[in-house]
Formats: sequence, C-alpha cells, structure tokens
Amino acid sequence: MSKKVITFGEIMLRLSPPDHLRLKQTRLLEMTFGGGEANVAVSLANFGVPVDYVTRLPPNDLGDACIMFLRQFGVGVGKIVRGGERLGIYFLEHGAVQRGSKVLYDRAGSAIATIERGMIDWRQVFADADWFHWTGITPAVSPNLADVCLEGIQVAREMGLTISCDLNYRKNLWQWGKKASEVMPGMVQWCDIAVGNEEDAEKVFGIKAPETDVQAGRVEAGQYRYVCEELQRRFPNLKIVAITLRGSISASHNTWSGVLWDQGNFYIAPLYNITHIVDRVGAGDAFVAGLIYGLRVYGDDRQKALNFAVAASCLKHSIMGDFNLVTVPEVEAIMAGDVSGRVSR
Repeated sequence: MSKKVITFGEIMLRLSPPDHLRLKQTRLLEMTFGGGEANVAVSLANFGVPVDYVTRLPPNDLGDACIMFLRQFGVGVGKIVRGGERLGIYFLEHGAVQRGSKVLYDRAGSAIATIERGMIDWRQVFADADWFHWTGITPAVSPNLADVCLEGIQVAREMGLTISCDLNYRKNLWQWGKKASEVMPGMVQWCDIAVGNEEDAEKVFGIKAPETDVQAGRVEAGQYRYVCEELQRRFPNLKIVAITLRGSISASHNTWSGVLWDQGNFYIAPLYNITHIVDRVGAGDAFVAGLIYGLRVYGDDRQKALNFAVAASCLKHSIMGDFNLVTVPEVEAIMAGDVSGRVSR
C-alpha cells in the first residue's frame, strides 16, 4: 500500500451558524474548510493511506490557511497549485427534526473554477500513485474545471491507475450551459469504480431503482442491484459499483446502509439506525474513503470492504465538520457490533 491515492477537486471555506441557528438569525459563523475530494483525502490519511490532494488555491492568506488545515491531518499538499482570485465559499445551515439542512454556494469565479489545461502536470502528479479519485461536483463547477478533470482522468487511464468516481449530483451547480447527463458519460466511461447515493444514478443518467421512494424513506437495498447492473451495462469499464442508502425519517434521524456490485456479485451492508445526527455533510465522502481503504486492504473480501465503508460513514454522522476524523480501530469496533457509544477509558 505504499503508492499514493490522488484526489482532485475544489475545497471551500465552510461557514455555519452555531447551535442550529438559521442564517437569518445568526450573528456568528463558524469557519472551517471542506469539499468532496478533500474530505476523502483526510479520511484516507486518518486510515494511514498515503494521499495527495490536488487543487488550485488563491495566493492569499485564506489559501495558506487551507493548506495548513489539510497538512495537520496528514494530507499531502505539495501538488496543490496556486493562482486565481478567490477561494470558494459555502454556507451550511444545519437542519433539525423536520427542517432539512440547507447549503448556499458562493463559488463562482473561484481559483479552481478558472483553472486551465496545462496548469497541472498530471504525469508528475501520478508518478508515485496508483489510484485517482474525482467526483461529479468537479465538472459541475465550470467548463474549465470539467476539461481539466477529464485531462486528469485520461492521463490516469494511460498510466494504469485505478480510477474511482463519486457521481455526486448537485443540481444547484450545473449552471454553465451543459447538463450532467451531457458531460458525465464521457468521464465515467474511463472509470473502474463508481459510487453514488440512492438518487445520483437517477438524477445523472435516468437510472432508477424499482419500487423505491426516497422522499418517503422507502429504500430497499435489493432493488439497487438493478441500478448497479444498468450502470455497468452503460459503462463497460466499471468493475465495481457501490451505492449508499439513506432512509430519511427526519433531519435528525436517518437509517444508513449500502450495497456493492462486483462483476455479478451483489453485497448488502448492515443497516445502522442513526437517531441523533450531529453533522451529515461529508457522509458520502466518508463512505468513499472507507471503500477505497477496504478495497486496498481487504483484498477480495468485498463484503468486509463494504462493511468498513458503511461503518466509517455511519460514524461521520457523529462528527462536526466535513472531515471524518475517525481511526481504523474505531471503525472496526463498529463493524464488530460495538454500537453502544460507551465511554472508552
């Protein structure tokens, strides 16, 4: 496991009102950083996997602060490029009970949105790596970023890296003239592994699990075999497809599980009942990081890899911020059935 995982995408300044206040109520915003691919990188570093995060940050104090923030968690930052005018921002209003959480983006014209081909030396980035991870959030940001992400995917493919993609559909981001359904197929076709939540495949590719109603919280694991097989039919390079399954009882109470399809074999993870959510943002990224770790460490034991991913992302719901700051022993304890939350002394 000596070779590195590379993740690529936008990291933003995250600003949140404390104590479940609404943006229109608060006079105070808590500051941290977060973004899909950066969240994966931090989780992997916590699991002991060597990882480099690649992005473009403005050459100012916020860019410096972001790099320092990532570095403290053991993420490699030496391949981050500097340039552009500003760091993207997102405002997160935490939901509670029947009021859902709300995200407001302020990322137009960010440093990475204005990136261009040639600014990243992908061959140098991948020189000591064997895995490349990206998400559907990245091409949604701007046509420039979509083009540079595709450039990275194609170089990774040429160099023989394993390529994973989180479909991650964000309807509020696809504003630059093309739909996700027009852009994503040309990128996913090169991937070995695709991950999504219970709605992503439907929103991006029109592939819906039969007899499911996500809004009503009716999510049956077995129905998602069809989604996995249909994705692989459309994208023959895919060897593994994994889907997280969230049953939303309220903003504070969800069920959580996942499935994995591996070239005809179908696996279902245990179901977790998460009754008092602290912060669900980044749970999907925590799942991806857990899956990458599991696939690298557990070999052909796909069930164990899936169980690790679901347990890791279950724990993320207990941690404030985008990053899943848990260790392998903590995840393995959950996998072994220790869900009591008792004090560890």
